[in-house]
Amino acid sequence: MDDEEARSRLLDSAEELFYRHGIQAVGMDRVRTASGVPLKRLYRLFPAKESLVTAYLERRDQRWLGSLRTAALTPAEPRARVLAVFDWLADWFTEPDFRGCAFLNTYGELGAAAPEIVRVHKAELHALLADLTADPALADPALADRLLILAEGATAVAALNPGPEPAHRAREIAELLLPTM
Repeated sequence: MDDEEARSRLLDSAEELFYRHGIQAVGMDRVRTASGVPLKRLYRLFPAKESLVTAYLERRDQRWLGSLRTAALTPAEPRARVLAVFDWLADWFTEPDFRGCAFLNTYGELGAAAPEIVRVHKAELHALLADLTADPALADPALADRLLILAEGATAVAALNPGPEPAHRAREIAELLLPTM
């Protein structure tokens, strides 16, 4: 096993364990056991748990935002692009392993000690919403802020009661915020 494969196996295991059980509840030895990567190599690749947590969140950020961006940019019409965000959330909320937002979960566990990627992720999500609402037909400078609150609120509600309904309700509210075209 080369370093690239070991890194991938460690990140796969860390993501599954951290997302399901929480960062503080999972030690490095548990990640090592789940990944099958020797402890010496684990610590060579990730010298501290914080570096593994950061790498897990960075990889999750890329995949999560990439998938959301693709879904939101698929429709041609600006209003439909915004609403596609909530349709994507509804699908995500029904995944069998859904446990809420990994970034908010991390912040909830670690508070101010959470890696910077937590704040970066939320800024990137806001930037995506700002891009989607930049069309002159949607001209409302506060719309991206409102949509972010709707999306985050729906995610928090769905974490407690998994299923698509929070996204559907948030979509209904988003429809009221968007001008008809």
